[in-house]
Amino acid sequence: MAGMVAAGQGRRANTRGILCMLASVCIITLNDSLLKWLSADFPVGQIMAIRGLFVFLPVLALARWEGGLHMLRISRPGAQTMRAVFVVAGMFLYIGGLRFMPLADAIAITFAGPLFSTALAVPMLGEKVGWRRWSAVVIGLIGVTVMLRPSGEGIAWAAMLPLGAALTSGFRDIVTRRLSVSDSSSSILGVTTLAVTCAGFLTILIPPLTGWDYWTWQPMDLAHVAILALAGLLLGTGQYLMIESVRLAEIGLVAPFRYTSMLWAVALGYLVYGTLPDHWVLTGAGLVIASGIYILHRDTRVRAAPAAVGGRPDALPLHKDG
Repeated sequence: MAGMVAAGQGRRANTRGILCMLASVCIITLNDSLLKWLSADFPVGQIMAIRGLFVFLPVLALARWEGGLHMLRISRPGAQTMRAVFVVAGMFLYIGGLRFMPLADAIAITFAGPLFSTALAVPMLGEKVGWRRWSAVVIGLIGVTVMLRPSGEGIAWAAMLPLGAALTSGFRDIVTRRLSVSDSSSSILGVTTLAVTCAGFLTILIPPLTGWDYWTWQPMDLAHVAILALAGLLLGTGQYLMIESVRLAEIGLVAPFRYTSMLWAVALGYLVYGTLPDHWVLTGAGLVIASGIYILHRDTRVRAAPAAVGGRPDALPLHKDG
């Protein structure tokens, strides 16, 4: 009887975890859509700075939920700083890509992040990656190449922006694997939010120092600030739900549902901007998604093997953030 109750509780937890992940990717994609809308009129730094002010509210709520504001304590400032640098760089690249690319195309290219994480885990973490996962990485990179559609004139420079964001997310996730042992989720998100917000405000200095007009902040009316406030609340809430999904259920179960963001991106891209991904993007995204799911499946099995005989997994679950 106790076993049946435990099994029922496990199923309910898994269901809640999946629902949290589905809600998370929907909310974060809505945030991306708002950023794309604003990126046509405002520089990336201004968007990051104003939105970041409103992300702190969900971060503080998460800290209180985890046990109190003391959960924001930083145990490893060096690793936190390194992670924040990768996140800031990725944010600049990704929002810049949203300005010049359709929403679904940019999101599809960022799906390459787990491929980079797998490849980087070998030199940076000393993990062993077998031929199956290496094969999936190669297939996934072929999918990325299909989406980039190189021609005799080269690759569109705008596509390199979300690809660079995917690479920085790979480095970010590697650092997170180590950092999550000592620092709480709210601490990690808090440092990231602070770094992104400060980096955004620092861009005010770029025009007078360099003369680059693109970085010049533009006047915002109340409606624009309200949109960025909404985007900040959406991002913080989405990040919280993603972390909650991993807390409730195994990452191997819920992580594949992150790819449903492509469905939301296609729908929002069509309804808001009147754009649809072409067959190259859909084909390439399919290869990348299939590779990512297989890598996750193999990674879950590899980690479970030592645990089954009383050992420890070789890596920690990843915490996603923007």
